[in-house]
Amino acid sequence: MARQESTEREPTVLDQMGGPMGFVYTTVPVVVFVSANAFLPPAVTIWASLAVGLALTGFRLLRGERLTSAVGGLLGIGAAVGVVAVTGSAKDFFVIGIWAALAGFVVTLASVLARRPLTGVVWNLAHGGEHDWRADPVALRAHDVATLLAALVFGARFAVKQWLYVADSTTWLAVAKVAMGTPLTALAALVVLWAFRRTAKRLVPRP
Repeated sequence: MARQESTEREPTVLDQMGGPMGFVYTTVPVVVFVSANAFLPPAVTIWASLAVGLALTGFRLLRGERLTSAVGGLLGIGAAVGVVAVTGSAKDFFVIGIWAALAGFVVTLASVLARRPLTGVVWNLAHGGEHDWRADPVALRAHDVATLLAALVFGARFAVKQWLYVADSTTWLAVAKVAMGTPLTALAALVVLWAFRRTAKRLVPRP
């Protein structure tokens, strides 16, 4: 009797980010907020964004997505409109993301300068924290590249969005958030995955 081959495949980076629809889930609330802000009072704009976020969260849960993934998007929207509710400025919808990008840039770049690139630290923790990965030049170099790319993504997001924030361009902030969001995250995730696999191939013994 022939062995039955498994039809299951390993999830890709895009799958782990919610697939093509994941890009839509992160884009729609931003578009709704900016569009509504052009015609409606701030309070109505806030509630419209929250309503869309709730609807998308319910839809994702019905599709069987993980609770953390579905609710995480809603929490992000809630935090963003919460800042707007306090300040009364529509551009502050993006302020949390701007400062989060700066924090990400500082942490990732500092980890490389300290010769402990963050992706390598994460890889080692995921493998029990028992590998001397920094002693392997190839593994260390791979994580330098992956972490530096992450720092570049964070830095670019902060620089562009902060410039648009100072210029008081809410519409272009939305464009930058969409253009520099999922696409750049997917690119960085691919390089990080490459570094993880390269390190595992060198340091993790195969059965």
